Amino acid sequence: MDKKGAVLMHKYELGRLLGQGTFAKVYYARCLSTGQSVAIKIIDKEKILKVGLINQTKREISIMRLVRHPNIVQLYEVMASRTKIYFVMEYVRGGELFNKISKGRLKQDVARKYFQQLISAVDFCHSRGVYHRDLKPENLLLDENGNLKVSDFGLSALHESRRQDGLLHTTCGTPAYVAPEVINKKGYDGAKADIWSSGVVLYVLLAGFLPFHDANIMELYRKISRGEFKCPHWLPPEVRKLLSKILDPNPHTRINVSELMENCWFQKGYKQSENGGLLDREEEMHSSPSTPRDVRAAFEQHFEGNPEKSEESSSMKPTCMNAFDIISLSPGFNLSSLFEKDLIQTAEARFSTTQSTSTIVSKFEQIAEMERFKIKMKDGMVKLESIKEGRKGQLAIDAEIFEIAPSLHVVELKKAAGDTIEYNNFCNQDLRPALKDIVWAWQGSLPLEQQQQEQTV
Repeated sequence: MDKKGAVLMHKYELGRLLGQGTFAKVYYARCLSTGQSVAIKIIDKEKILKVGLINQTKREISIMRLVRHPNIVQLYEVMASRTKIYFVMEYVRGGELFNKISKGRLKQDVARKYFQQLISAVDFCHSRGVYHRDLKPENLLLDENGNLKVSDFGLSALHESRRQDGLLHTTCGTPAYVAPEVINKKGYDGAKADIWSSGVVLYVLLAGFLPFHDANIMELYRKISRGEFKCPHWLPPEVRKLLSKILDPNPHTRINVSELMENCWFQKGYKQSENGGLLDREEEMHSSPSTPRDVRAAFEQHFEGNPEKSEESSSMKPTCMNAFDIISLSPGFNLSSLFEKDLIQTAEARFSTTQSTSTIVSKFEQIAEMERFKIKMKDGMVKLESIKEGRKGQLAIDAEIFEIAPSLHVVELKKAAGDTIEYNNFCNQDLRPALKDIVWAWQGSLPLEQQQQEQTV
């Protein structure tokens, strides 16, 4: 058990608890050889394995190794025991920016300085193909010199995480700070979504309250989707104009990072690092993060026997549903009409089941064999692709498995390629009958007559 006074790996003495979440605790610690203060994030391997977060944790490590910038919390090294993974990180003494804002709005020059440092970090992340996806004051820390540090890359995505349409599709973030296109669940540009969240942070710094707020979550989403906010009277016209460009609900016309950094208000007092924001050589030598080999070892120590086999068997863990996903299951929370001028029925459906993930996957494997489909499985997603050529190429279907509770799963079916009519015919004539043994209830975009049949069963 990790507690104050304990020594980790003969290298770090643990101090007070700084914070904790579902799967991890963060402690203050001191390096025994140098006396340096650090923060150590301690992750329970068994917990993240059970919920399928091994790959996400690996991605967080990879991302933190990529984004080494003065305004980003640094990862020094990764260590592991048989049951725990340890992130040794830069200790940021000043606490959360949120605590500073909670005392009231900031002066314009102070707010601008923090915003400049935030955008500098965001721009650097995007240049490395990293999208943070959860920018908010709680994830922005202040060091002893009052400089901002971006933290918590647990929800971040890499450039290569985008699907074939070039967009990200995971709905994540904090509702009041999330971009409208993320809520829409039609795919989004990670860079434009980060800009929106940064704009909400700027508004909060200057106003002392949120631009979009409502106790009713649906009303909140409506306000966000329409970009409905009012600037307080004390904000100067140039700031109001900038905020309107950042909090533009249309991502295609929203200001980008380059344009934002050229803005006159943003430029006041802005000093860009001569080396483009990279850490200087002394800092680089001081903070030598783990190599990819060390990171792999940290995870492989968990598994006995064949670590590669254990890793493979855990790759079909279901996706854990977040609040956005659960809310969107209700037809009354369908926000498509807020984002699309012409509402088009999408080729998708979903069903709930009390069967295990392995049973669901086995059923899809049987269907693939019977119907002559190729099948691929990765990260909670089953991909089916017809061997036969259809009217518009080969029919392809994505089936994503979500875990709501250990004994309840939701499977979302979407047409990934091919003809919509062929997709509907296949779903009604082949797929649904083959799944009847494991389906508890159908939801989503079913034809009316099919819904009536399901209700009478």
